[in-house]
Amino acid sequence: MKWFWGILLLTLSGPYLEAQIHDHVQVAQQNMPAVVTVNTLKKDGSTYTATGFVLTPDGLIASNRHVLQDALYINLTFNNGTISGEAIPLAQSDTVDLALLKIQAHHLPYVTLGNSTTVQPGQTITVIGNPRRLQNTVTSGIISQLREQKNGTQWFQISAPISPSSSGSPVFNAQGQVIAVAFASLAGAENQNLNFAIPVNYLTQLVEKQQVQLPTPNVVATPQHPFWRHIQKSWQISKRLWNRWFHTDSEGSL
Repeated sequence: MKWFWGILLLTLSGPYLEAQIHDHVQVAQQNMPAVVTVNTLKKDGSTYTATGFVLTPDGLIASNRHVLQDALYINLTFNNGTISGEAIPLAQSDTVDLALLKIQAHHLPYVTLGNSTTVQPGQTITVIGNPRRLQNTVTSGIISQLREQKNGTQWFQISAPISPSSSGSPVFNAQGQVIAVAFASLAGAENQNLNFAIPVNYLTQLVEKQQVQLPTPNVVATPQHPFWRHIQKSWQISKRLWNRWFHTDSEGSL
C-alpha cells in the first residue's frame, strides 16, 4: 500500500495554498462593490482621498475619523465610477480612529461585520482599498499581533500593505466578514509591513449608538476544503492502478 500513500501525498501538495487563494478571490469579488473612495475637500482648498465601505443599503458608510478632519465637502466614488451626492458626517468615535458618513441612496451593496474578539495572530486576511487612488486594490496578509494601547483600546498589527489613501480600508476574514478597519502604518524605508487596523467591534458599538439596524449578514460561503477533493482524486487513481495491476481477464488468468 506504499504506492497509495505516495499518490495521496502527491495529490495533496498545495491544497492549503489553493484554499487561501480561492478565499481571497471570493472575498474580493463579493465585497469590492461595497468599497468606496472618500473624496474630501479641505477648508484650506486642498484635497484628500481615503477609503470607506458601505454598511447599509440606504447609504451608511464607515471610514476613519481623521479623514473628516477640516473637511468642507465630502463625496464618494463607487467602483463602477458613480459619484455620490454630499456625504454628511454622522458620528465619530471618541476613543479610536473611526467615523460614520451618510449619503442618500437605495439598494447599495454592503459588507457584513464580523466579531473581532475571535481574531488571532497568524489569521489570514484580505484588504480592499484605494492606495494612491488606485481604486479596488486587493492585498492579503495576516494578523501579525494584537496590540494593547495605553488608553485601554486594542489595535491589530497587520502585514497587508497600507499606503496613503488606504485609510478606512475594510479588513476581511476568510468568510468575507469585516474584522477590522485599516488606519495607519509606520513610515520609513526600514519599516516593512508594519501596519495597523482597528478591531471591528469598535465600529459595531459606534453603529449601535446611532440606533442603526444593520442588514442581514452578507457572508461569503466557505468553499469545500480542497483536502477532500484530493482524497477523492487519490482514491480514483488508486482504483485504476489496482485494476491495471490485478485485474483478472476473461479466462481467469492474471
